[in-house]
Amino acid sequence: MSLEDRKRELERAQKIIDDVMGMARDAGAEEVAARYGSASFVSLKQRDGEIETLQSSKSRGLSVSLFVDGRYSSNSTSFLEHDALSRFVAESLEMTRRLAPDPNRRLPEPELYGELPDVDLEMFDERGDGDMDARKGRIAALEDAARAGEHVISATAEMTTQDSMSLRVHSNGFRGHNESTTFFLGASVTVRDDDGRRPEDYCWVGARHFADLPPPPEIGAEATRRATQRRGASKAPSARMTLVVENRIASRLLGSLLAPLGGSALQQGRSCFEGMLGEKLGSDLLDVVDDPLIPRGLASRLYDGDGLPATKRSVLTKGVLDRYFINVYYGRKLEMAPTSGSASNLLLTPGERSMDELVGGVERGVLVTSFLGGNANPATGDFSFGVGGFLIEGGQLTQPVSEMNIADNHTELWKRLSAVGNDPYPFSAWRLPTLVFDDVQFSGS
Repeated sequence: MSLEDRKRELERAQKIIDDVMGMARDAGAEEVAARYGSASFVSLKQRDGEIETLQSSKSRGLSVSLFVDGRYSSNSTSFLEHDALSRFVAESLEMTRRLAPDPNRRLPEPELYGELPDVDLEMFDERGDGDMDARKGRIAALEDAARAGEHVISATAEMTTQDSMSLRVHSNGFRGHNESTTFFLGASVTVRDDDGRRPEDYCWVGARHFADLPPPPEIGAEATRRATQRRGASKAPSARMTLVVENRIASRLLGSLLAPLGGSALQQGRSCFEGMLGEKLGSDLLDVVDDPLIPRGLASRLYDGDGLPATKRSVLTKGVLDRYFINVYYGRKLEMAPTSGSASNLLLTPGERSMDELVGGVERGVLVTSFLGGNANPATGDFSFGVGGFLIEGGQLTQPVSEMNIADNHTELWKRLSAVGNDPYPFSAWRLPTLVFDDVQFSGS
């Protein structure tokens, strides 16, 4: 979308929001929040040298939150002509008046809005990724590289491109505007094992600017390398061993730790970390920061879902819990100051050693490169995940392993975090390094 097109879209968004807010206020709404969003999306998938799917779409929509007579509702529509919007507002208000009152459902107090950060987050790539012919050339090069392995049965290459714009306005003073692009490239590869099984693996990368992605042949070759390494995988014997978690999947484990820190979990009594602000949850190596102001970050933002200014905050410092994720609504219910209801870009302070060096220091353990299903209980901290990866013996990767499980409790596991890599994964909103945990129970053969 060109600069002129984006300017016209923003003017259109402002006009629609002004009209809708006027309609709602005239019909009795005490407060109104409206968000207009538009997006263009292109997706290509290629398998066996042929384009399997090609999708291109454009969408526009409006969501409106209404606050009337102590009641609240959230409503959305993609019919944006004036008469359709008038009916939409009238029907939404009628429905809202039938709901039960909730005194905590109000827009944020205006003093919470403050000034938005005056920084350029570089969220929109003006150059983009070229035309459709250029995209087809890249996805062909990606698949060609993925199919180059000796044991490859099939390879699928995918590419998605999206540019989006949003405008959010609150009737009590907030206005926020965002434009962004995202690009994802990836391949999945299935290979033939000697015993007839078909192990598979993948490589996916994403960025706000296309130039920040690796060349497509590198992505395809990495997917093939990973899949080929899975040949001959089997269960290892059950034991308590060292757990080494690869950087690109560490977000699954950290996400499970952070789930009990949300306002809803705390308010509903489903958090094992309730009342533990200032308490030590993990080892001194557990330093986690939520930074929404990273240029080109996949989760960067100037404001959160309530319209509060984005700011960098510590989540855990040397294992000590510094904050919960509390939005305005749950802040009122919990009588706590809001801190933003969701994480943005998460960074775990890296160490000084590479993954290879960390593996070299493990006498017996498993390098986990994939999580396969499982569950976690935020109320107790208990979790169990299926894992795949490589057995470590005497500091060496000796054989691929699969169909194993790890089971532990987050209130104890993170206290056994013994080493952190120097390799934060760059193609994710959560830039986490390789993690090493001592004395973890593995279930296998």
